[in-house]
Amino acid sequence: MLMGITLAFLSGVLVGLQNIFNSKLGERTNIWITTTLVLGMGFAASFTIGLVVEGGDLFVLKGMQTWYGFSGIIGVVVVVSMVQGIQRLGPTFAVSVMMVSQLGFALLFDTLGWLGLAQIPISPSRVVGLLVVAAGIAIFKTDPGRLRGLKLRGAKQGITNK
Repeated sequence: MLMGITLAFLSGVLVGLQNIFNSKLGERTNIWITTTLVLGMGFAASFTIGLVVEGGDLFVLKGMQTWYGFSGIIGVVVVVSMVQGIQRLGPTFAVSVMMVSQLGFALLFDTLGWLGLAQIPISPSRVVGLLVVAAGIAIFKTDPGRLRGLKLRGAKQGITNK
């Protein structure tokens, strides 16, 4: 369990970092070049590492449903959405909204057993946990001190709040 938590934590750190890199890249080029570079480099890296680690077994697809392969298309939407979201909301708020969305849909998929997941009954504590995270984001977004700080920094940098 500790290894799972460690890996999930590392994933969260790296996704946050990747979102900022993607957003910065998106400021200097168009969204489609950004998406192509991000997913293309990811493909090249994972393909190379997969060949080194798995060898020929990399290409063995055991009982995979055809539609699983469409997750790459979802990846395009993820990159485009997050780059645009970060540019409009800033990294912290955009990633926070993404986290609540992920938790909410994970709860829905678990509860209904969608996409081949084991069905896990919904519980009040799971719903309350999701609501607490959502409430935290609402508090973060509406904190008057934070908003004053953004206005001051924005005025100095010629940035306006939308």
